[in-house]
Amino acid sequence: MPSPSPHCAIGRSERVTDTLDLRQARLMQLTLDRPATLTKGDPLPPFWHYLYFNPQIRASDLGRDGHERLGRFIPDFGLPRRMWAGGRVTIDAPLRLGEEVEKRSTIRSIEEKTGRSGRLCFVTVDHDFSVGGEHRIRETQNIVYRQPPAPGSAPPTGQRAPDDARFSRVVTPDPVTLFRYSALIFYGHRIHYDADYTREVEGYPSLVVHGPLTATLLVDLGLAHLGDRRLTAFDIRAMQPLFAPTPYTLEGRATQTGVSLWARTPDGATAMTVTLHAVD
Repeated sequence: MPSPSPHCAIGRSERVTDTLDLRQARLMQLTLDRPATLTKGDPLPPFWHYLYFNPQIRASDLGRDGHERLGRFIPDFGLPRRMWAGGRVTIDAPLRLGEEVEKRSTIRSIEEKTGRSGRLCFVTVDHDFSVGGEHRIRETQNIVYRQPPAPGSAPPTGQRAPDDARFSRVVTPDPVTLFRYSALIFYGHRIHYDADYTREVEGYPSLVVHGPLTATLLVDLGLAHLGDRRLTAFDIRAMQPLFAPTPYTLEGRATQTGVSLWARTPDGATAMTVTLHAVD
């Protein structure tokens, strides 16, 4: 009997409940080299929900890359390389530390393509977060699965970063920060802490900075330039990886509807864009 098509997984859902533990959020503050000042009842900073709700995967259920083997929720496409490509977060009301929150995840779409690097599979997953039946936030997550790189292949040339930044911040990612963030989100993908695996198997020059970590830093930078406006949503597009311990720059400018931000690679390309949407 032939294996079912991966597209049969469209509409598949799962639920998980987690308590937004104060200690976990304070450890995140320390990881970002900030004092641990958060208290119970405070709003969880935007995009910090990655600290919670993570699948509790046994060691025997991990793949060679340290990531959960495909097939339980996301189908196995026969494409071993996983890339987080961004998405969109909509905020109706903040999550608060100490609350018990339910997360419902649903596979919205699966699209297979062929590109310059071979087969690709784009998966879109919707995550809805609620407290006591009250909807709070929604994240649409885009994930790309692809074939391993060809030996000796060079990464594609990135799009030039904008030159109209009004504020910026330099980030120097170090292996300890990447390790601590991986531990906080209970994420075993080896590209973030195993340099030999990262170079020899995945074909990257050095440890890869977590996409959600860069997105968190960009959102945080943008919040400082929103003024009195309230954040209602933000869009994220991951375009090119960043590597530790090479410094990169977070840049941005205020707009009429929020803040436009991007991460600039050392050679001037755009690694990620984040657009904050706000109301008065």
